[in-house]
Amino acid sequence: MSAVGEDARLAAVHSYHLLGAPRPVVLDELTRLASAVFETSISTVTLVGRERQWFAGNTGMPCDGGDLNSSFCRMVMDRRVSLVVPDALGDPEHRDWPNVVGAPHIRFYAGVPLVDEDGHVLGAMAVMDDRPGEVGDRQMDMLATMARQAAGHLSAIRNRRLLAAVGDELSRAISREEDFVAAVSHELRTPVTTIQGYLELLVDNDELAPYQRLIDPIQRNGERLVRMVDHLLAGTRPAAAPLPLLRAHTDLVAVAEAGVAAVRVTADQRDVRIEVEPTEGTLKVPGDFTRLSQAAEHLVRNAVLFSPTGARVTVRVLPGAIEVTDEGAGIPPDELPHVAERFFRGRHAREQAVPGVGLGLSIADRIMRAHNGTMSVTSAGADQGTTARITMPV
Repeated sequence: MSAVGEDARLAAVHSYHLLGAPRPVVLDELTRLASAVFETSISTVTLVGRERQWFAGNTGMPCDGGDLNSSFCRMVMDRRVSLVVPDALGDPEHRDWPNVVGAPHIRFYAGVPLVDEDGHVLGAMAVMDDRPGEVGDRQMDMLATMARQAAGHLSAIRNRRLLAAVGDELSRAISREEDFVAAVSHELRTPVTTIQGYLELLVDNDELAPYQRLIDPIQRNGERLVRMVDHLLAGTRPAAAPLPLLRAHTDLVAVAEAGVAAVRVTADQRDVRIEVEPTEGTLKVPGDFTRLSQAAEHLVRNAVLFSPTGARVTVRVLPGAIEVTDEGAGIPPDELPHVAERFFRGRHAREQAVPGVGLGLSIADRIMRAHNGTMSVTSAGADQGTTARITMPV
């Protein structure tokens, strides 16, 4: 790249004012979604500067950035094409890199360029793991979709800051709220996810096998704490504050797959089967992929948590809708009108100590209303199961 082109690219990177700043929560959420879909311990939205890289979104990486001497994401940026490294230790180009032979012990890497609306390659959207891995075309397509979402969210964040700078009160309010949520997330969520990253390394250490029974509950409760912080940050947003969205032609099949992937570990732990009914082709709606995937995740997670051991949760993708049906305890008629209220927990949830703080369906409902869509829940009553549905205008 020419010096002029590199200067323009760097100016674009710095225009987001994220290098050294708290990470936007929406980008952390996007990386969490990517890790769930790819079943990796690490995912990042990486901005590449002149001398270092910065993680504008981060799940599992125990640092905020680093130099560029051993940066997979810099290679993606320089080459402007996707990069897949199935096993870095077996690759002569990467096997001696510090982040391969040392923490975070990267073995598998998949990344796609992060390109803004002006064509500048800002960095990369990537997933990584400390075990070798493979990736298919469908997954790479989804990672490219997530990279476009990340670039769109970066642009929206910058535009809101520009509007706030010229005095738009609503934009200032949104910007203040995002700064507050980002700061809270940085102070609460980041330390826990860093601990989780190091716990992953302990789990893979054969010498610590005798202590596995002690490590496992720490890891499970760490994951639970991360989810609780996420729910509180998302669920306590002031009702009058608009939910920023990045609308695009979004594939509901991909949304459902991402939502299911985010809950798969919890379902396995509870011995609940999740079955996604096959759907022909793609079903597109104008929506925010990240937010819609969160809504789908909350519906599936709720279904899994309220299902007995050995039960089945069925996910259906319909034109303009995703439907989730469980075989659980059902919801009494007098509680149905309240399921989308913040912090509402029904009698069964309280009596059976079902994990959660009563925000999942409230968050899903808010996401759908922001899309001019709906979230509905129906149940025939006790022990008759529940069907939850999110519907978008097609």
